Amino acid sequence: MGTVRQDHDLESSHGAPRGAFLPPEAPLPMSKQQLRGLQQGKAETKAAFTPVALRRACILIGTAAMTLAGSYEMYEVLQVGGVTILEWIVLALFVLLFAWVAFSFMSTVAGFVVLLFRMKDPLGIDPEAPLPSIIGRNAMLLPTYNEDPPRIMARLRAMYESVELSGYGSRFDWFVLSDTTNPSIWIAEEKCFLRLRRELGTDNIYYRHRRENTARKSGNIEDWVKRFGGGYDHMIILDADSLMTADTIVRLASAMETHPGVALIQTLPVVVNAKTLFARLQQFSGRLYGPLIAAGIAWWHGSEGNYWGHNAIIRVRAFAQDAGLPELQGRKPFGGHILSHDFVEAALMRRGGWTIRMEPTLGGSFEECPPSLLDFAARDRRWCQGNLQHLAVLPARGLHWVSRLHLLTGIGSYLTAPLWLLFLVFGILISLQAQFVRPEYFPKGFSLFPKWPAQDPILAAWVFAGTMGLLIVPKLLAYVLLGTQRRNRKQFGGGAIVFAGLVIETFLSGLIAPVMMIFQSMAIAEILLGRDAGWQVQRRDESEVSGKELMRQYAWPTFFGAAMAASAYAVSLPLLLWMTPVLIGLLLCVPIAMLSSRISDPASTLFRIPEEAAPPRVLVRAEEFATTAGEAAVSPLLELLNDRELLESHLANLPDGGRRDRGQVDPHLAIARAKIEEAETFDEALGYLTAREIFAVLNSPMMLRALCAMPRNDA
Repeated sequence: MGTVRQDHDLESSHGAPRGAFLPPEAPLPMSKQQLRGLQQGKAETKAAFTPVALRRACILIGTAAMTLAGSYEMYEVLQVGGVTILEWIVLALFVLLFAWVAFSFMSTVAGFVVLLFRMKDPLGIDPEAPLPSIIGRNAMLLPTYNEDPPRIMARLRAMYESVELSGYGSRFDWFVLSDTTNPSIWIAEEKCFLRLRRELGTDNIYYRHRRENTARKSGNIEDWVKRFGGGYDHMIILDADSLMTADTIVRLASAMETHPGVALIQTLPVVVNAKTLFARLQQFSGRLYGPLIAAGIAWWHGSEGNYWGHNAIIRVRAFAQDAGLPELQGRKPFGGHILSHDFVEAALMRRGGWTIRMEPTLGGSFEECPPSLLDFAARDRRWCQGNLQHLAVLPARGLHWVSRLHLLTGIGSYLTAPLWLLFLVFGILISLQAQFVRPEYFPKGFSLFPKWPAQDPILAAWVFAGTMGLLIVPKLLAYVLLGTQRRNRKQFGGGAIVFAGLVIETFLSGLIAPVMMIFQSMAIAEILLGRDAGWQVQRRDESEVSGKELMRQYAWPTFFGAAMAASAYAVSLPLLLWMTPVLIGLLLCVPIAMLSSRISDPASTLFRIPEEAAPPRVLVRAEEFATTAGEAAVSPLLELLNDRELLESHLANLPDGGRRDRGQVDPHLAIARAKIEEAETFDEALGYLTAREIFAVLNSPMMLRALCAMPRNDA
């Protein structure tokens, strides 16, 4: 066998045209931000009394007042001849958890008032007005990581078609930004992209693949900004499951042009295309309750809004100037690249003096939901780690206090799970203490009368009812609001159907909540023990999970349920009955998971949302394109061998000819080279190569050409 020359030497002589899938580069430098010090020209944000400040005061004072009232009543329940250490712990946990519930309640009530009285939008966006004109250059960015290529391109094509029909297609360029590491999916992406370009006959849809997915999605966007950001005024960030109507896209671009001080506008994505019972529960609850929550927080967030990472428009110059993420010090899971980048990017742009807005009533913004509780929990595990990383961002200098509150809220959304678990455990311990520890009727010191233990079960029931009321009343407010929206109510299926769905959703969510409490508590424990979640591929299809896998994944929730049930029964039967709502969800989590992950009847009006009754054109077209899409190839190398156009396009699109830095050795490519040199035929070499080695070969023009030039077994 002949010796293959060094990779970079041969690749440097490769003369294939570069950038077949990309426009000319327009570099824009990203300014990496400091957390401990302020960037030059930045100043500390000072609070001022404004109408928004008054709104925030209403939310915070209302939260504090309800928390004080609830905490006092809980203290009255716990004082049994003096508060024990365990009872003080329970009281402290109750204060934190009740404040969390009250804070959410106040935001939802504010949202109810905003939507009921149809308060004016601060950006002046009117979904019912004629479509405004736009003159700026906009980029639609669709980052993807090992997703289903036909469905990705189907969604992109539906949005592209929608924007073209609006008459503003020339103001938008479309980019598929791939961080895919699976070789088969990578080549399938390129094949689907070429077919899409050919069928549409357009040259403003582009595809870029990164060899190394450094910093994951945030790094993917940063790479695009550094290479192409100088050519665009705004970028709309999508997720792999995102869809947006042309009406929404154009109105967002127009609002950015009208308000030059705005850096980001976040829409409210509606969950669609739910097939399983679990996904339909999320879809229904998000569509019914979500607008109240979003309108409420937008009302008091004001210009210090937040960013959810997708379905948002961003001013490219503001992002490049102020949103460059630093790498956190220390080891994973707390150190390294920031996983939940969105909150931090919004906070940094606000620190730079830009306005961050939320637009909850615009509509036309969609996403999908994980099909099962296990898939939801897997995604949630990554978000949990990302939000806990924000502990290192909280003390950053110059952040607006509302931006810090966003970070703190994200952290709290996960810390409340172990707090609820501790609250339940210590509650059982108090009951065990009362059952088995003999009370001291005559404390030390002089006393004429014994000190009798005195509990007030009626007051305890009222405290419980009040807490549950803060959780349930927002749902009832959403139902009342729906009663004022005739068209929306009809598309939901009518008032009776919606109320039935609300009751069933509340019951099923109550069963699922304890399981998520255990999953999130375990995630917190794993992170504190130093375990990194990584970045797993998100499963979006509805394939059923095996019974063995369900038993393995749900073993801990079942164990905790059995342990708490046994402890409660050891105290008394009434305590066991009192804890039944929590225990049923834990003990029956396996059958609940099996039922909720099954495909739901698509013809059922229960849990129906308006987007199902009258789907927007972009949703219909995306489903049509996805249905007619072809299957991905099993062997990417065979696919390239049999399709010369695809091979040449792939080679031309490798950045810098596929070269790594001089002196940097790719061990997988070196092993692949040795295997290819030992093989006699293409098929023999293909049988030797692992997935990682195939990925390395796909990044090397020289080795890929050499492999494709080898004879076949049947030649």
